[in-house]
Amino acid sequence: MRHRSDAGNMVQKILSMIGAAGLLVSTTFAQTAPAGSLPSAPAAPQQSPVPTIAQQAQAAAQPQPQPAVYQGPFHIELPHSHNPLAPYMPSTVPELNLQNSRRLYDLIQDGKLRISLRDAIALALENNLTLAAFRYNFPIAQADLQRTKAGGTVNGVNTSITQTTPSGFAASGGGGGSAASSATAGSGGIVLSTLGAGAAVPPFDPLLIFSGFVQHTVTPEPNLSQVGVELFKQNNIEVQSQYQQYFPLGTYLQVNYTGFRSANNSPFFAVNPELNSNFTIYLQQPLLYGFGLASNERFIHIAKRNLQTTDLAFQQQVIATVTDIENLYWDLVNAYQDVQVKTRSLEYANQTLTDDQKQLELQNIPAMQVTKDQSAVATSEGDLTIAKATLRHNELVIKNDLTRTDDPSIDEIPVIPLDLQGGPDPNESQTITQLIDEAMKNRPEVAIFRNAAEVQRQSLKDINSELLPQLNLYGYYGGTGTAGPINPNCNPKEANCTTTLPADFSSMFVNTFNYSAPQYEVGVSLTINLRNRIVKADQFRAVLAYRQSQIAQEQQQKSLRFDIRDSQFALVQAQARVAATQKARDLAQNTFDIAKKEQDIGAMSRYDTLIAEQGLAVAESAFFTAQTLYEKAKADIDRATGTTLDRTGVSIDDAKSGVVAQSRP
Repeated sequence: MRHRSDAGNMVQKILSMIGAAGLLVSTTFAQTAPAGSLPSAPAAPQQSPVPTIAQQAQAAAQPQPQPAVYQGPFHIELPHSHNPLAPYMPSTVPELNLQNSRRLYDLIQDGKLRISLRDAIALALENNLTLAAFRYNFPIAQADLQRTKAGGTVNGVNTSITQTTPSGFAASGGGGGSAASSATAGSGGIVLSTLGAGAAVPPFDPLLIFSGFVQHTVTPEPNLSQVGVELFKQNNIEVQSQYQQYFPLGTYLQVNYTGFRSANNSPFFAVNPELNSNFTIYLQQPLLYGFGLASNERFIHIAKRNLQTTDLAFQQQVIATVTDIENLYWDLVNAYQDVQVKTRSLEYANQTLTDDQKQLELQNIPAMQVTKDQSAVATSEGDLTIAKATLRHNELVIKNDLTRTDDPSIDEIPVIPLDLQGGPDPNESQTITQLIDEAMKNRPEVAIFRNAAEVQRQSLKDINSELLPQLNLYGYYGGTGTAGPINPNCNPKEANCTTTLPADFSSMFVNTFNYSAPQYEVGVSLTINLRNRIVKADQFRAVLAYRQSQIAQEQQQKSLRFDIRDSQFALVQAQARVAATQKARDLAQNTFDIAKKEQDIGAMSRYDTLIAEQGLAVAESAFFTAQTLYEKAKADIDRATGTTLDRTGVSIDDAKSGVVAQSRP
């Protein structure tokens, strides 16, 4: 039994040694086996082998993706309520939703974020913080319009365009974008504009004013003949109400009602207490300065134009963001392909070193050959390290634009681009005239400048009313009612103790409005500024500013044409660069194939073949870089012509809501 047990242990040891040797051989073969050519697209994921215990532990230690919270569409409107107290209560806005969209987590497979260009654009529309911040400009513009409808001035909306993230890969693209304008400052601070200048716009919201008081006074009287008592006591109660409102024609309406009650201890008053009410209505209509809808509703027109400008600027921001995402995506593709090239080059250098080391043991080659191979391996390892670092950097850069908040699980996940080459671009076959016409029709900046020019033209008309004198027509009507019971302390035999006034409040109130005691007046008032220098200077400056805006519009047209030509030149150069590098890569591949064959027949050394392979790797990297610049040039000419959204299938409604409902083909 003991011999059998020893034999069994021996068999187990032998099987273990054979298994370990097999694992070592397979591992060595996997590390030294040469890789094939780079596929045009990533291969379909194959069934992965069963992970070891160490791999399972490492995977468990890594942070797992957090489940996404449902992200509804962005929708904020001005609050409307039938509650009469709502105008006097603060409004609230929903809290920020900084959770990444579910789409991001759905694209994670086997611990890797696999995205196409369309996926990257959809993620940017849902998660990009620049777009998320810009969406608040829509309710801001609506609030500004609401303010102007009440007679307020225009606060304006910030519609500046932000370039989200610069390119992450160390490669320069062709074509330039438009620069953002900055505020101008003078020696005394910010230079103020005459835009919106004109006659003062009154507030259109009606005002209701109430006031009242209760008063008690005691006055010593030295002469009883005045009031008949030594201490004259008086109780007064007064209530005042007023309604006032301005209308868009400049009309001013004011309605007043005052009620007064006075009681005293004097026997000399026939009526005690005395009731008195007064009603007045006042109308004023300007005939020159401040007259008309054009003058008093000019801020409303500007706010409505700002709504259109906000919509156009958002479209421009979406184009800028999508273009940035395209550039980042192609930089990622370039870095991803460069890692494949550098990995293949290192594997071939290792294989060459292994083969030459065997030949050195057989003394078929000099030791210097192995030293050169070792130097080539070290160089290839350094190149691969740099390429991997660049890929890691590009992954972080693009994930920064595709996420709302930092998620450690997402930060550590590799990004695998699925589209390694873009499709055809219809702008490539267009002439420069066709491209300019397309840009004039599609570029949001063109419509924005048209809006600005229209506002300037209207402002030039509005300021003219401020030059006119103030000529106002006004009318006034009032009625008074008085009542009160007979003073019981007054001697009815006295003449001053008799009265015909009604005794009750209702009769007094009716008399106030029944034209029994009317007061009315109609008149005009004229105010003339004899020199009018301030307004005259403002009006002249407004004309000068309008001429400057015309120059700016022409300058914008020239800049747009130059931008299109520049983008077209960059596209042509990128096409030529792709053709040249592709030919160089084909020649390098042919050189490597010839060197390999000559090596097989002994006409060339392995080191010469290694040099040819390194030349092929350089040519492939140059070709992939040229392809990246070509794809970025296509994205730039789409931006220049304003066709980015159509070509990428982006719905502006999805961009506004922040939820991509369905990706269009």
